Amino acid sequence: MVNVASALSLEYGTRSESLRTLKYAILGLLNQRNMSGYELTQQFESALCEFWNAKHSQIYSELKKLTDEQMICYEIEISGNVLEKKVYSITETGKADFMNWLRKDEPMGATSKDVFRLRLFFSNKLDQEVRIELLNSQLMQHRLRLMHLKNNQTKFNKVPQKDSDEFSDYLVLLGAIMREEMSCEWLKQCIELCQEGGNT
Repeated sequence: MVNVASALSLEYGTRSESLRTLKYAILGLLNQRNMSGYELTQQFESALCEFWNAKHSQIYSELKKLTDEQMICYEIEISGNVLEKKVYSITETGKADFMNWLRKDEPMGATSKDVFRLRLFFSNKLDQEVRIELLNSQLMQHRLRLMHLKNNQTKFNKVPQKDSDEFSDYLVLLGAIMREEMSCEWLKQCIELCQEGGNT
């Protein structure tokens, strides 16, 4: 019999750990350069969006926690006559904690949930035309994402220097491109297999 308290504790711990990973995403970005909360949000919507996401409210909540923990600090900058903004920077304590996390050999996480693959698992209950239509729709979406990623890759006219922030960005982007290429190949093969022999 499953111990409910233990199960809830494990689930909460997993959620908590996942949320606190946001801490290191923010520390990592501030380790590159000082940023405002708005600039950090922009980074999550652009550079990090292919492998990590966070809501605006989560980012600002984490910034408050990190400030309280003295991992980061901020200065108020005046823009124009009225507008004030906080510009955050990482502290030495924050850098040490970030580098300890960065060196950690992370175990492989659980397989991500994928609603389409779950549907595909049960798709023998669908008419063949419907199954192929769904596969084609997924293929189109992955092709569009692949085009978007390859367009992002054009910002690199060559492989960046290995000690630069851009090189790390390049490595992650390369992985995202290869992931989408493989997804497209998999979906094309699924479609071909479904089409073989017609509806028999």
